[in-house]
Amino acid sequence: MRLEIEAVLDYAMAQPADVLLAIEVAEMFDQTIVEDLLTIGGVDSLHPVPGDDAIGRRTWMNAEGPFRAEYRATVEMDRVIVPLAGLACAPRRALPAGVIPYLWPSRYCEADRFEAFVCREFGELDGGDKILAMADWIHDHLDYCAGTSDASTTAADTFVRRQGVCRDFAHLLATFARAAGIPARLVSAYAFDLQPPDFHAVIEVWLDGGWRLVDATKLAPLEGIVRIAVGRDATDISFMTVFGAATLNQQSVSVTRID
Repeated sequence: MRLEIEAVLDYAMAQPADVLLAIEVAEMFDQTIVEDLLTIGGVDSLHPVPGDDAIGRRTWMNAEGPFRAEYRATVEMDRVIVPLAGLACAPRRALPAGVIPYLWPSRYCEADRFEAFVCREFGELDGGDKILAMADWIHDHLDYCAGTSDASTTAADTFVRRQGVCRDFAHLLATFARAAGIPARLVSAYAFDLQPPDFHAVIEVWLDGGWRLVDATKLAPLEGIVRIAVGRDATDISFMTVFGAATLNQQSVSVTRID
């Protein structure tokens, strides 16, 4: 499957601000960049840095006044979806070093607060079967509602409110997984067939020796999830972090199948 991606971010910076942008597709084994181009107006220079786990990249810049970032990419998807049912969870002592941090609680994923609940609700299941049950629980118990959360909303908040957007669903699923001893990381992505089109957040869990995509919202097919960045939670995968003040003028994302 070949996808064409376009993203436009149009903001205004009242004062000079450092900006960390993460909207470029990550080159990975199951998604190949055929061509892409990032153009940014309203900045002096760009300073790319590698993303977490050496996946993708972020770009530093200093912006003032009108700021417009445009990104276009053509991506070849070659993903084989491995069913989670029956996949084994590795013992903690057998985890690779780079996977271990994704067991720990983080700012938005308070896994230590959910151990009793996860044990009671999903304790009879193991590995991939447990993750599938967690994703189903979240999908069935949460309402997907735009505007019901903000940058301060944590997994615990979402659990209580029983509503949120994709990042809230992802935070809660990652929290459940970590509470059960299964490493989980957040993933920012473009998503084919997502309605309405926007940046998307899903998770990956470490099962049977590899990272496996899971989307608790069930709003887009996993075959069309195009990763941008990975990290502990939304802090690490934000598409734009502004160290200062910014006003949104317009933002759009489109993902189109072209093959």
